[in-house]
Amino acid sequence: MIKITVDQLKQILSSGSYISAEDLSKIRLTSNFYTFTEQLLSNQFISKSLLGQAIAEYYKIDYLDLSAVLPEHDQILKLPEELAKKYYAILVKEDDNTITITTDNPEQPKLVDEIRKLFNNKKTSPSPLSPPLPPSPPPPPHVTPPSHLSVDGIVRRKKHNREETGIEEKEKSSIVERIGNKKIIFYFSLTEDIENLFVNYLKPLETRFAKIIESQKHVAPEIFDEILVDAVAYKASDIHIEPHASEVIVRFRIDGVLHEAGRIPKEYYENILNRIKIQAKLRIDEHLSPQDGAIQYKINDHTVAMRVSEVPTLDGEKTVIRILSEYVKTFSMEDLGLSLTEQQALIESSHKPFGMILVTGPTGSGKTTTLYALLNLINNPELNITTIEDPVEYKMLNINQIQVDHKTNLTFASGLRSILRQDPDIILVGEIRDQETAEIAVNAALTGHLMFSTFHANDAATAIPRLLDMGVEPFLVASTMELIISQRLVRRICSFCKISKNLNKTKFKKILPNFEKYFSKDDTVYEGKGCSHCRNTKYLGRVGIFEFIKMTKEMKDLILKNPSSVQVWELASLHGSKTLFEDGIEKVKNGVTTIEELLRVAPPVA
Repeated sequence: MIKITVDQLKQILSSGSYISAEDLSKIRLTSNFYTFTEQLLSNQFISKSLLGQAIAEYYKIDYLDLSAVLPEHDQILKLPEELAKKYYAILVKEDDNTITITTDNPEQPKLVDEIRKLFNNKKTSPSPLSPPLPPSPPPPPHVTPPSHLSVDGIVRRKKHNREETGIEEKEKSSIVERIGNKKIIFYFSLTEDIENLFVNYLKPLETRFAKIIESQKHVAPEIFDEILVDAVAYKASDIHIEPHASEVIVRFRIDGVLHEAGRIPKEYYENILNRIKIQAKLRIDEHLSPQDGAIQYKINDHTVAMRVSEVPTLDGEKTVIRILSEYVKTFSMEDLGLSLTEQQALIESSHKPFGMILVTGPTGSGKTTTLYALLNLINNPELNITTIEDPVEYKMLNINQIQVDHKTNLTFASGLRSILRQDPDIILVGEIRDQETAEIAVNAALTGHLMFSTFHANDAATAIPRLLDMGVEPFLVASTMELIISQRLVRRICSFCKISKNLNKTKFKKILPNFEKYFSKDDTVYEGKGCSHCRNTKYLGRVGIFEFIKMTKEMKDLILKNPSSVQVWELASLHGSKTLFEDGIEKVKNGVTTIEELLRVAPPVA
């Protein structure tokens, strides 16, 4: 684990001109390294890769960005799990000449000894730092090169002398050892990225379940812990624990799709269920009514927030656990999948002194993530930003967050009324669900506040008639609305096994009859082959597809006439708005996703 203190990191960043003294002063005082770095990243004072480069410079070695360079599964496993997790080290590559290791703390003498012992060779004197890994050989035609050991992921350390940095010089200018005729080359990588690769050591859940059950000791807590560890490691958004007649099925939702993870004999489920209820502060004697709770689960030095929902079914209580990912705190506009034009429209609207930005879409379509990314972008000490959410999914620095509590009658409507008495500049309402909340929100936007909110509607054009049907006056909607966004999430093609192919007219015509409308014969499409990194799913991660409607004078005039969604969209399209499907087609052509995935999520509107 990393040994740099907060004070050392501050010195590294300021002396190396990575961050200004003014930005450093904006970060609240903390001695916790992870809290400090979280503030740096969430406030976008520094990028993740630049942070890694700065720390690597302190260690006087090169930075290896494991989000750009992902070692092969079989290479990683050459380093035993116990050793890897003890020293937070990953074997990147071993060949006839070199053993390449990356770690978050290169100043671990015992690590070199352990590696030397592992490879069973004799110690020799340290050698000068060899050049970083060479570029990968060129790929065959029509193949996107994987990032394995590409120099794109390696950031050379800057050359500073003692006077320039003000940082105490290390005795060793490099960390390179030799084992026989092989060099051991060390790189620095961030702790989070190293932890993500520990997933390579995970055995199937059922294998671990069997071992736990065999011991007959602490079955419930150990099985539950294994489920949570797996879910976090695989970046699952939800855990489904589903009781059936004779067994319990555990499923993970990964990149929006459910995958079976393991099965548990039914006889152990009651104890596991009670364990979950206790941790989530739910009643263990209640079996006939739904219950909701929350869990704070600690993994190493990180705390993962989870929402728990229990619902009675015919074969017992089903449990769904929503994992509230931390990654949204550092999400940028580019990460969301927004085009430059869409980014500009969103930023322009967010800089207005008042008005409303509405994000629509079904549950799980990334609406909250989009609004949080926007808040990250505009957050500064000069603004009073307050949110009311149900529940608060992600804690954000320097933002006042209120959670809906029906037991105390703290609803969206009542909370919003209270927020208006708190001198806010920007208000985020987690969801507009009813007429009362809608009316208060639009009136707040009319009286000098910038309002962000989410809304359930099939598309951007439908949002306007829905608001009008709720009873909100047309002149209020026309006067306050600045931007309406509709969005969905599609899976990204795995970048490590992505290949390009010529357009297959016969295949495309079967799945998209009017494909000539969207593709020319010269277009190239992409797909994943399946590999260990994507667990042969061919996809890795998700990205948004979007529909934007900007409020022009013509659109405001139309709203006053109580239009249908068709009329709204006809006018919006004349001003350049694209449908979800059309935005998705652009991402298909750019190799971000596949046509099959797009059709699954957002088929073309007839």
